[in-house]
Amino acid sequence: MIKYISPIVLLIVSNVFMTFAWYGHLRHKNSALWVVVLVSWLIAFFEYCFQVPANRMGHEVYNVVQLKTIQEVITLIIFSLFSVLYLKEQFRWNYLIGFVFIILAVFFIFKK
Repeated sequence: MIKYISPIVLLIVSNVFMTFAWYGHLRHKNSALWVVVLVSWLIAFFEYCFQVPANRMGHEVYNVVQLKTIQEVITLIIFSLFSVLYLKEQFRWNYLIGFVFIILAVFFIFKK
């Protein structure tokens, strides 16, 4: 059971780092672009430290399409929380509808 859950936990941690690397600088628009690029790259290093092992371990129990699907769902959840809690943006009903369609895609990808 742990071999199924460990990659997911690592992907969650990886996505938190990734989201901050990609979008965290949007709260610091007065910072020089070269500074936010450098900081983003430093944060991305830690993202890779979790993402690469997650995919390596995950590929033992999931196929690559399933791994990518898991990662995308995690990304949507983390990004939604990040945009509302950190960037203080509004979560709209049409975003939810779009996510429901993505969840339907997950159903079909994991269907035996």
